[in-house]
Amino acid sequence: MSDITSRQPRLLLPFLGPVYSSFSESAETLLRFLAGALFAVHGYGKILNPFGAAGMVENLGFYPGVVWSPLLAATEFFGGILVAIGLFTRPAAFASMIVLAVTIYFHWIVKAEGFMGAEKSILWAAIMLYFAVRGANGQSVDARIGRQF
Repeated sequence: MSDITSRQPRLLLPFLGPVYSSFSESAETLLRFLAGALFAVHGYGKILNPFGAAGMVENLGFYPGVVWSPLLAATEFFGGILVAIGLFTRPAAFASMIVLAVTIYFHWIVKAEGFMGAEKSILWAAIMLYFAVRGANGQSVDARIGRQF
C-alpha cells in the first residue's frame, strides 16, 4: 500500500516545478524573517517601556501586571528577533503564538470586535504556529550551529 500523504499532486504546468523548488526555502526564510522582524517592531515600543502595559494585562486577568507586562514586551521584541534570525526558533515562535492567542481573545471577546478585530492576530498566530512546529530551515542560525529544539 502506498502512503497518501507522501504523494505530491501533479503540477498543471510541470515546467514550473524547478522554479517552485528553487524558491521554496527562500520564500519560507523570507516569511520567517518578516514575521519575526515585524513582531519585534511591534514589541519595540513595549520594550522601551516594559511596565507600560501593566494595566492592560491586569484587565485581561494576568496579575501582577508588573510581572506580565515585561514578559509581554520581551516576548514580542526578543522573540521576534529570535524568529527573524532563526535562533531558538521553535520556543520563540511558540511563546509568540501564546501572546497572539491572548490578543485574539482580547480583540474578539474583551473588546467585542469579533473576527474583524482578531483577524490579524489569527494570521500572525498561524504563522508562528507553523514555525513552532516546523522550526527554522537551512537558512537560519539554528542550522549554522547545527542544533535546534
